[in-house]
Amino acid sequence: MSGKILLVEDHEEIWDFLSRRLRRRGYEVILSHDGEAGVQQARASQPDVILLDMNLPVLDGWSAARALKAAADTRGIPIIALTAHAMSGDRDKAIQAGCDDYHPKPIDFSRLLSQIAAAIGTAA
Repeated sequence: MSGKILLVEDHEEIWDFLSRRLRRRGYEVILSHDGEAGVQQARASQPDVILLDMNLPVLDGWSAARALKAAADTRGIPIIALTAHAMSGDRDKAIQAGCDDYHPKPIDFSRLLSQIAAAIGTAA
């Protein structure tokens, strides 16, 4: 299994844990630590999928998702929202912002792998 994943996450323990585990699965992982850098990195690297934390500095995940889906060069990249605010309505809010899927924190890694595989179009 392979693919390029852009992980936009500002908490070191989360991006460290996720990037190491995803790389072990054969994914190429690109990191950005704020929403604005994430949008720029998505345009530059054209990843297969974006894991986007919603609570980010500089530009929050909701705004980053809207910016990515508004631009022709990044519109087709699937976005999986990562959020610790798993309250009712959050999934709908993420989808309305342009995210293709939603994953509440704490991360369930096997479920996240399935979501990544589905987004990229490969078997988990």
